[in-house]
Amino acid sequence: MTSTAAESPVDISPVMILLMAVACGVIVANLYYAQTLIDVIGPEIGLSPSVAGLITTLTQLGYGAGLFLIVPLADLFENRRIVLTSIAATMFGCIAIALSNGPTSFLVASVLTGVGATGAQVLVPLASHLAASEKQGRVVGTVMSGLLFGIMLSRPIANFLAGSVGWRATFIVSAVVMAMVGVALLAACPQRKPKGGMRYRDVLASTFDQLVKHRVVRMRAFYQAAMFAAFNLFWTAAPLALIHEFHLGHAGIGAFALAGAGGALVAPIAGWMADRRLTRPASLIGMIGLTAGFLLADWTVAAGSLIGFTIMAVLIDGAVQMSQITGQKLIFSLDPHARGRINAAYVTVMFLVGALGSVIGSVTYEAGGWTASALAGAAIGGVATLAFLLFDRGASIAR
Repeated sequence: MTSTAAESPVDISPVMILLMAVACGVIVANLYYAQTLIDVIGPEIGLSPSVAGLITTLTQLGYGAGLFLIVPLADLFENRRIVLTSIAATMFGCIAIALSNGPTSFLVASVLTGVGATGAQVLVPLASHLAASEKQGRVVGTVMSGLLFGIMLSRPIANFLAGSVGWRATFIVSAVVMAMVGVALLAACPQRKPKGGMRYRDVLASTFDQLVKHRVVRMRAFYQAAMFAAFNLFWTAAPLALIHEFHLGHAGIGAFALAGAGGALVAPIAGWMADRRLTRPASLIGMIGLTAGFLLADWTVAAGSLIGFTIMAVLIDGAVQMSQITGQKLIFSLDPHARGRINAAYVTVMFLVGALGSVIGSVTYEAGGWTASALAGAAIGGVATLAFLLFDRGASIAR
């Protein structure tokens, strides 16, 4: 398929939506494969335990740099080409990781992998461009569910593959799968040529101007930064609780993560609500659901209920998705010609602030166990809810 979508949407097919969702998941999963294998990778490539954390840090820094430097290009160059280039970069990064024999080559390849993974954040606004306005929320919701599935399934998949064929083969398998997805996108994904007319430096300069220009972007970035911080807090502290409170091993933690990924199924529901202009109640449901989920998660762990804890993981993940999809529906409706820059500003703020959640999760669990982490997560959700009730002033009402 070689049709071109300009600024007017085409009738995107369910198969294309599914392909874009799978592509988002496959791309973003590369940010997390190495994180769960640090204890295996570090000794083999000569990284001491005290420095092995750089594997995670540099991959995330590469992703953060890509959010600012690459995602805004969606407003300047043909979108499919950007996505395919990012997939190629991530493939090379994965192959370089698999072939690395020392810490320097491994860490450089990790940065390249992180930068390339930002192609997923070009696919999301592209999906919104290709969708008719009355379907936009559901389309974005479905594509974003693929992204969340990629995040949640990456760790158990990495553990399984590393245990079966070795950690190096894990990255080779990922490169092969991305190549297959890239070929499918090349064959089936419509092109979208933006209006353009700007220089690259002007595009970068105007990216964070979107935060100044649009109050909706500021408010939604704040809400989602809080929600993402709580999400990272949960998935940093919950495995520790599973080990110490429920005495689970890696296989049990992987099964817990697989069950928690069920929260991604909320995304199409959130999109359906957004398409019916129910963005304000959807936002409130997400924030209250997150807060309640943490409070109930504390109770379920204290009661020794693993099933209850798993249900709360699904609730928390679903709440984060509800807020994310609602927010992107709102910001994508602001300016069709600036969706790449708006999404870049929104996701960069969300990512940079949200990354603190992992630190909060570790610190609070060390200080007071799961109860301290759960109360911190509930407090973050409570602050977001309070800000929404006091200061939103119509920013979350669909227009």
